[in-house]
Amino acid sequence: MRTSTLASVALAAVAATTLHIPSSMAGAGQWRAPEDVLTELIETNESDYLTQSEQNIMMMPDNAALWTAEDGEALFREKRGPNQASLETCDLGKGPGVVEGAYVELPRFFEDAGRVMDLESRLVYCMTTIQGFSPDDPEVFKRHGSGSDMMKLQTYIASKSSGYAWNPPMEHPLETAMRDAGEVLFYRRAGTSDFACATCHTSTGKRIRASVLPNINASHEWTKAISWPAYRVGQQDVRSSNHRIRGCYWQMRQPQSIPGSDAAIALMSFWTDAARGEPAILPDKKR
Repeated sequence: MRTSTLASVALAAVAATTLHIPSSMAGAGQWRAPEDVLTELIETNESDYLTQSEQNIMMMPDNAALWTAEDGEALFREKRGPNQASLETCDLGKGPGVVEGAYVELPRFFEDAGRVMDLESRLVYCMTTIQGFSPDDPEVFKRHGSGSDMMKLQTYIASKSSGYAWNPPMEHPLETAMRDAGEVLFYRRAGTSDFACATCHTSTGKRIRASVLPNINASHEWTKAISWPAYRVGQQDVRSSNHRIRGCYWQMRQPQSIPGSDAAIALMSFWTDAARGEPAILPDKKR
């Protein structure tokens, strides 16, 4: 879908009420270890979702994703590609090379690209325009798994926002339009099973087999739900937000989401706004 199409759908179909915490409550915070953020959330909220993986909680200080983040920092600073340039001039929204607190303020509109971008699409933009990589080069094209450059870079950048409050900007018209379009997608039932994201994530206590599902209306749960990148113990790999969306659409028996597409970014805009004001847990460790 084109951005204009998504915006039109959103304006026509979304009600005036949107999950949103006042800006006075958002944007605060400083870096905190992900295990400390999770512990505080558990101590201040009763939630079977937050406490369902006791072993994971115990092992978070030794999260394998921390190694992935370390590799990502080296890649971020290394001069690479045909242009032999580092990513230290890449603007993620807070100025060239600034990564602290940048991830919790994505997706956002970027003037140089003329569109709303999530972290993955922004990295593709910087790797191609600054470093000179082709979109087909493995450094850019390979997106999934701890061994990919993209996953290493995303994990490093995201890790610098742990403890910061989710605070995606909603000042540009395209930012609000994408958020509203994402709400339409979240509640839109489709596919052979007539499922929507909302089928699983709008009430407390739902499960898929042994897994407790997060409720988007409980922001203390939703912040953990959207805290990607995260190390998936069952897959022994670090996964991204786009990988999670792809997995959910597969489970709903709907066509696969395309990373970097307006639809994928719109969904991320909505789900991040739904966690506004809550601290991010980055990188997380999940089942």
